[in-house]
Amino acid sequence: MTRLLDVPAEPPVSWALRFTLGEWDTRASVRVSRHDYPLPADLAQQLESRHWFPPGFLPYLSHPAIEAAGREVIHRLTANHLVHFLDYTTLLEHRIVNRSVETIVHGEIPAYVPPRMKTAALQLYTDEGYHALFSNQLAEQIAAHYGFTQRPAMPRRITRLNALIERTPQHSRPLAWFLLGFVSETLIARELLDVCRDSLVSCVADMLRDHLGDEARHSRYFAEVFHYLWLTMNTRKRTFTARTLLEAIGIFFEVDEAWLLQSLRGAGIDEGSATDIVAESATAQANRRRARAGAVATLAALTKAGFFALPHNRRLFAKAGLIDE
Repeated sequence: MTRLLDVPAEPPVSWALRFTLGEWDTRASVRVSRHDYPLPADLAQQLESRHWFPPGFLPYLSHPAIEAAGREVIHRLTANHLVHFLDYTTLLEHRIVNRSVETIVHGEIPAYVPPRMKTAALQLYTDEGYHALFSNQLAEQIAAHYGFTQRPAMPRRITRLNALIERTPQHSRPLAWFLLGFVSETLIARELLDVCRDSLVSCVADMLRDHLGDEARHSRYFAEVFHYLWLTMNTRKRTFTARTLLEAIGIFFEVDEAWLLQSLRGAGIDEGSATDIVAESATAQANRRRARAGAVATLAALTKAGFFALPHNRRLFAKAGLIDE
């Protein structure tokens, strides 16, 4: 006998009209932004009171060895973190998010793609290409300013996400790619919002505000597409989705230990302190704390879609420390 959840539901007809990025021609940064994000002429003056990256996002900056090293070392560490974040963003947009969007554009996801969903996906694809461009341009300027030369060709997180796809059976890979995009876009909107609240160097603030405006719309779009897909899934696909989401969220909050150790060494932090900082940052407990705090928007989208109406999913995510029992 076939169980009810094994029979895919059909989304209401009204769903076909919901998918849009909302006034894309007049709001997308690739269409309207006039910024080109050069380093400011008064950079030294700005760094008297501003940051390259919010120190509150980098708890290791409060380590005694770093505090004792002084402001210039802290600026170097936050600048290196920003370059790493921008290099990662460039690859994320091209290799992960736009591959995810392709599954929508080309009808690879396991559901009918309404025309508006496809149009919005093509607009989003264009946005992400622009985000990769300006992330790379700003990263190159900051790296040249500080003489950063040891930039990893492939950040650990991208390697880990690609490995997740490689382990996925071929027939499930389009859905897995979509889920990586869903997690990425719902996470990054919240992350950018929090980062933008700090007092940052002007070119960084301009770039992040432009990026945030786009990503807020992308987050809503991916949340709607996920909800649409969830309604069509049978039990097998829902089980696969839950496992894949949990693993993906965990990956997004892991520390790139090798890069962090190299960054600390490059700033002159002694080996013992650098090793201690990396060890403290990369514990399972620290990873869970970051995931629970940072995945709020993703978890809210899952809740709205009815994902946690299934007791198994609640237990799975509670065991991982992402939600309460």
